[in-house]
Amino acid sequence: MNAPRTPRLLATAAAGLGTLLLVASLHGMPFGGDAEPPPTEVAVRVDQVGYVRGEAKQAYVMGPAAALTGARFKVVDARSSDAGGTDAKDPDAENAVVMAGRVGAGTGRWNAKYPSVRTVDLSALNTPGTYRIVLAGTAAGRSPAFRVAGARELMAPLVRDNVRFLQAQRDGADVHTGGPRHALRHGPSHLADQDAVVYAPPEYDEEGTELLDEELTPTGDRADVSGGWFDAGDFLKFTGTTSYSVAELLLAQRDVPGMAELSAEASHGLAWLDKMWDGDGETLYAQVGIGVGSEAVRTDHDVWRLPEADDRLDVSPGDPDYTIKHRPVFPAAGPGEAISPSLAGRVAAAFALAAQRAATTDAEEAEDWLAKAAAVYDLADTDPDPDEPPVTAFPPAFYPEDSWQDDMEFAGAELALAARELGDDRESDWADDAARWADAYLGSDVQGTLGVADVSALAHVDLATVLDGTRAYGIGAADLYEDLRRQLEDGVDRAERDPFGAGAVYDDFDAVPHTFGLVATARLYAAATGDDRYAAFAGGQRGWALGANPWGTSFVIGAGEVYPHCPEHQLANLAGSHDGHGAILRGAVVNGPNAAAKLEELNSFPTMRKCTAAPPAGAWTDFDGKGARYLDDVGAWQTVEPSLDFTTTALLAFALTSRTPTV
Repeated sequence: MNAPRTPRLLATAAAGLGTLLLVASLHGMPFGGDAEPPPTEVAVRVDQVGYVRGEAKQAYVMGPAAALTGARFKVVDARSSDAGGTDAKDPDAENAVVMAGRVGAGTGRWNAKYPSVRTVDLSALNTPGTYRIVLAGTAAGRSPAFRVAGARELMAPLVRDNVRFLQAQRDGADVHTGGPRHALRHGPSHLADQDAVVYAPPEYDEEGTELLDEELTPTGDRADVSGGWFDAGDFLKFTGTTSYSVAELLLAQRDVPGMAELSAEASHGLAWLDKMWDGDGETLYAQVGIGVGSEAVRTDHDVWRLPEADDRLDVSPGDPDYTIKHRPVFPAAGPGEAISPSLAGRVAAAFALAAQRAATTDAEEAEDWLAKAAAVYDLADTDPDPDEPPVTAFPPAFYPEDSWQDDMEFAGAELALAARELGDDRESDWADDAARWADAYLGSDVQGTLGVADVSALAHVDLATVLDGTRAYGIGAADLYEDLRRQLEDGVDRAERDPFGAGAVYDDFDAVPHTFGLVATARLYAAATGDDRYAAFAGGQRGWALGANPWGTSFVIGAGEVYPHCPEHQLANLAGSHDGHGAILRGAVVNGPNAAAKLEELNSFPTMRKCTAAPPAGAWTDFDGKGARYLDDVGAWQTVEPSLDFTTTALLAFALTSRTPTV
């Protein structure tokens, strides 16, 4: 903390020997004032999971400018200094110090309490171990522990933890009961989904906050839509987010092929997507459950409970809670009608990736997945109303999206690769289609970066493989790689202006998943081109999401010393531990910081267990800045609600990083 101020009374009193002695004692210095003032406490931010051997390694310190100007740092062996004995009492002991130097250059201003941010360059530290940074000189501070290790050693456990989150999100009868002792589990849930009523898509106001239908309208059809994963902290299930996540799992398997639990979760998600596609009726179902209703239609978002509690409800048709137990299913379009290209493209890509996975082991299964992918792809509405946004969910405001050509490019590329594996003569047609959609995307004004609303990075890399040095519709690999650089350069430009090198936007939704999207894109680009120019940027983005940020928290539950303890997640809140010592939602990725104005109102339910976690020192508001705020509170869905797409984007980034060459 700051050095104590001289009391006003003493500062204005007549000078005298007794006064001088008293002032000296308050400052902890001998009479004469020869000793330096005590150091100021500042904050130290590191990647709490660790740094890959051979990569650029950056940590940050934040505090008053005067305190940081003369600050020095030492890197100490955390295992010896934390174990007790001499090193624990004196972390600066010579046998514990592995690196030392002066705090580096300033990177900018953060907020009033921590106005100055400076770097600590750890790039020369490549000896495997577990370390802490300890400050000396004009500043005092101590970082959380961090490791230096090989890429696979650091990343594989994170991938496994992400899979554990997916296991906790399982719905239906096939819930996950194995795994570690402290895994978060629940009972079979939403068994009524095995025979669910299909309803016409509901009508909402433009903001998506009011259901305009007086009641839901059944179509007369029923469907088995049991299983799958809960989408987020609620229990809704969406085809759009699930297909995105399944595709990322299947892509990640290319980089960690021997991880059985990863393969099993990809198969679990695929099995549910298969149910959401009725091939005989040519109908793609888009959603199970309803999140915005009315007085007559209670919804998933109106109650706070364990998922299995819904099966115990005693309800009849007409009861407001009927749609909580007997959840409605909404189709993307009528039987045989054109489907939103965002949904059709994403589902077709997931099915085509499944065909690629099966091609070397079961040709019949692979052909079956390819047929389903082609059927969904053929129903895509490729001439939609330009004034209407693509439909991904009901209401569309749940998952707004501006572009759809990227989804169709993704589907075409994966269909072409599957056809190549299986010797299907439709390969060239799908390749041409993918190039045509890539050209349309590159010429549009809705270009983004990797996330649930933009899959162009995934599409570009595999389309470049399909084209294999050729061009179609004027598109070649060079054009696709140029757009990947555009996506990364957008992040680099932001990072150069941010004190903590953040490539994402702090004061908007999805800061953390967009950060992991940039990491994944940089790794995809390097693997495809051999160009490592974004390696340091990727490492810095990963570090920001895992603790090297203003708030000093990892945004992956269970990763590092400081991470979210109070996620806005019903299962974690009602069945998990809030102190980190019992069952936690390990591996879940949360939104992270958001615009301060968006946190003015938090969620609250009578059955919600109160939970607010503070940082190790001070309050979260001490670290807010640039219009952004972070809060670890169960009601703060804006910052600590995890979701499928957040977590699988991180999983893909970790899987791709696991193949990074190390020294």
